[in-house]
Amino acid sequence: MTERVKENIFRVSAAIFTGFFAVFIVAIASFFALLIGGERFMYTAIGVGAALYILFILRLFHLVKGKKLAYTAAGLMTAVALTIGSMAAYDAYLVSITNSAEVDLTVYEPFESGTKAVSMTQEASLHLEEPLPELDGATALYPLYSAFVQAVYPEDDYPHVGNSNQTVMATKTDEAYSRLIAEETDMIFVAGPSERQELAAKHAGFEFELTPIGREAFVFFVNTKNPVDSLTVEEIQGIYSGEITNWKEVGGEDEEIQAFQRPDDSGSQTALEKLMVGIPIMEAPAEEIVTGMGGIIKETSDYRNHGNAIGFSYRFFSTEMVRDGDIKLIAIDGVHPSAESIRDDSYPLSAEFYAITVGERTENEQKLIDWILSEEGQWIVEETGYVNVE
Repeated sequence: MTERVKENIFRVSAAIFTGFFAVFIVAIASFFALLIGGERFMYTAIGVGAALYILFILRLFHLVKGKKLAYTAAGLMTAVALTIGSMAAYDAYLVSITNSAEVDLTVYEPFESGTKAVSMTQEASLHLEEPLPELDGATALYPLYSAFVQAVYPEDDYPHVGNSNQTVMATKTDEAYSRLIAEETDMIFVAGPSERQELAAKHAGFEFELTPIGREAFVFFVNTKNPVDSLTVEEIQGIYSGEITNWKEVGGEDEEIQAFQRPDDSGSQTALEKLMVGIPIMEAPAEEIVTGMGGIIKETSDYRNHGNAIGFSYRFFSTEMVRDGDIKLIAIDGVHPSAESIRDDSYPLSAEFYAITVGERTENEQKLIDWILSEEGQWIVEETGYVNVE
C-alpha cells in the first residue's frame, strides 16, 4: 500500500470520525440553542457547525490552500453572518409589528384638547364625585369608556397608561380581567370572559357580574387583493382547525392560507374559541400569534409578505381605530358586518360587550352602570360607533 493511499484512507477516516463528532456536538448545541432562543437559534447553531465542518474538509483534503482557504472561510462566515443578521432583522420586524402596531390611545383620552372621545351636546344627568370607580378594559373599547368618563367624571387628567392605581387605564382584555380579579380595578369594559378567566375568578372567590352595554361584530379580514369576499361559518371553522389550508378550497387562488391568531385570553381570541364551538383550534407558529390587534391588521394588509393571510378583530377597531385600506372585511354567510346587520342580528357573529365587576357594587359603580344603560349612555355607545343594547 502506497503512502498516498494510506494518506487518503487516513483523511477519509478522519473526515468520517470528525463528521460523527461534529453531528454530536452540533446536536447538543442545537438542543440548548432551541431551549434558550427557539428555532432561529437552533438553525444558527446548525449553520455555524456546517460551515466549520466544510472548512475542515476543504483543509483536510487540500481542496483549497493558502489565500483561497482564507477567502473561502471568509465567504462561509459572511454567509452565516448574513443569515443570522437576516433572521435577527426579521425577528425585529415581527416584534415591531406585533408589539408596536397599535393605535395611539392618547388621542381618545378624556378632557384633552382635540380628543376623539365623543362629547355630549348637553350636560349629563349624572355627575360622579369621589370615590370614583377605577376603570380598565379592552383597547377597542377605550374610546367608549373614555367618553363615559368625559361625560360624568370631574374634569381632570386621566392618562390611560402609568402606575396601577390610576383611575382610568387601558391595559387590554387579558390584563384587565387579571386586574379585576386581583381587585386592582373596579370595573372593566370588555368582551365576555374565556373559560380560563371564569375559572380564575372562581378560584379567587368571585363571580363576574356582567352587564351588556352594547353590541359589536366579530370580523374576519383579508388583503384587498384576495378575491375571496365571503366565507361561511363552517369554512372559518375549517380554516382555523387546519382542515382547510388553501384558498382555492374556498374559491380563492392556489395559495396556502396563513391564519393569524391572538394570544390566549385576548378578547378576539376568546371570540374565536367561542365561534369554534369545541372544535380544536390548530396550533399556530409563534410568528403567527400577534399580540396587538393593530399588528394583526398590519400583518394581513402587507401584501408583499402576507398577502395570503386572514386575521380577525372587531368591526369598530378595524374600520375606525385602525383604518387600513389594504384589508377588506369578509362577509359571513353572505352578510357583511355593519351597524344594521348587527342591530337586526342578521350578521351571524354579532355579540354583546360588557361592563364587568366582581363582588358587591359600590353606590357609584351602580350609578355609572345605570347611567350607561340610560338614553344618554346609549347615545354615546351609538355615537362612538357601536350598536346600543336597546
